[in-house]
Amino acid sequence: MVGLKEELLKPIWHAFTALDLDRSGKVSKSQLKVLSHNLCTVLNVPHDPVALEEHFRDDDEGPVSNQGYMPYLNKFILEKVQGNFDKVEFNRMCWTLCFKKNLTKSPLFISDEDAFKVWVIFNFLSEDKYPLVIVPEEGYMLKKGHRRKNWTERWFVLKPNIISYYASEDLKDKKGDIILDENCFVESLPDKDGKKCLFLIKCLDKSFEISASDKKKKQEWIQAIQTTVSLLRVGSPPPHKEARQKRKELRQKLQAEQEELERQMKELQIANENKQEELETVRKQLEEAAARAAVEEKKRLQTQMELQDRFSVELAREKMVRQQMEEQVAQKSSELKQYLQRVCELEEMYKQLQEALEDEKQARQDEETVRKLQARLLEEESAKRAELEKWHLQQQQTILMTEAEKQELETQRIIKERALQVAMQQLEQLELERKQALEQYEGVKKKLELAANKTKSWKDKVAHHEGLIRLIEPGSKNPHLITNWGPAAFTEAELEQREKSWKGKKATSEE
Repeated sequence: MVGLKEELLKPIWHAFTALDLDRSGKVSKSQLKVLSHNLCTVLNVPHDPVALEEHFRDDDEGPVSNQGYMPYLNKFILEKVQGNFDKVEFNRMCWTLCFKKNLTKSPLFISDEDAFKVWVIFNFLSEDKYPLVIVPEEGYMLKKGHRRKNWTERWFVLKPNIISYYASEDLKDKKGDIILDENCFVESLPDKDGKKCLFLIKCLDKSFEISASDKKKKQEWIQAIQTTVSLLRVGSPPPHKEARQKRKELRQKLQAEQEELERQMKELQIANENKQEELETVRKQLEEAAARAAVEEKKRLQTQMELQDRFSVELAREKMVRQQMEEQVAQKSSELKQYLQRVCELEEMYKQLQEALEDEKQARQDEETVRKLQARLLEEESAKRAELEKWHLQQQQTILMTEAEKQELETQRIIKERALQVAMQQLEQLELERKQALEQYEGVKKKLELAANKTKSWKDKVAHHEGLIRLIEPGSKNPHLITNWGPAAFTEAELEQREKSWKGKKATSEE
């Protein structure tokens, strides 16, 4: 169980440090709740959502450090692990949280799945110290010169006890080394001289000012150098040497297990020879049983042939029934198509009938317009006639005047005659317009008759098709009195009364 706990701690601390975005060594409680819930899910451990708050109830000022999270992790998660979980799913969950932090180069020369496998192997071979750090072994940074004090871009490579820097990443032109020992230390510097992300590496004889490309790279290099110096101070071997020693011990253990396995194989071989004789006896018994089984198989095949013949007869009967049903379905489909075609024809006929009714409606509107025009012309003609009668009466009265006024009246008579001629010309013009209106009325009347005939023909066609549609016929109308401006505003009786009144006034004025 202890080995399983140490194996689980490595991916968990990778996930914890990935949540530490500002490199402060602490993670917020909300993120730890999510991490703890996911760990309980993949490890098949009952999750207590109140346990985290209860465990840190005295620490309400901010996020939790890795030392503060370790007791909670051991008590509420790792001690409850039973081993009945999927290790690949557990590693993949931790890798999902930390892969963006560890994979700084894009694109990779390997696939994402291979990168995940390399990360799992790294956790298996790494040292058992936490939090674990994947050291950035190389990269471009700016270095300040010791003599000319100028800044030059170099390719830095971090090794267990030395940092080498080159002119380029091909490692052909080496420019120098920074020797690391237990007396070295690294510290961050404020921005100056237009350079950012500065840090200082102090050794016994020299100090080196270096500018990283961004704050993330600066923090990673500082943390990696501090880790290397710490290992040198405690006298621990580099991680790769310790891993090499572990692999050597593992190979020796596997070799001893291989020798023990060979010894056991020899014992199994002797036991196998004894078993071979027993198997020969069993083989003979099996041959006899096979002969009996062949007879039974023959009987079974005969029974199967009989069942197959019976099934063939039933299948032929079912096929015949299915064919009859298909014929009935085809007949019904044909009847349905004919019915749909008839419905389409009736719909088309209905549309054409609607168009005929629209034409009839338009013809009636044109007729009403012509009637209004005739009524207006007749009204103007009546007004002109009344004006002419008035002038005629005035002329008759002028004749009866005295001889002294005769000359003056003659002059006025001439003027009025001229006006009368103009009025007569206007009256002729109105008469001409009335005739034109009558011609238009006759044309509209013909259109109306044509539309009525067309409607009647469609009515006959609809009646021929079983009378599914009934035409809407216009109602009968009483004859109207038509003038030059359309329908008159008075009846024939009123017109006769007005004519008698006018004749009476005219007779009175002549006397």
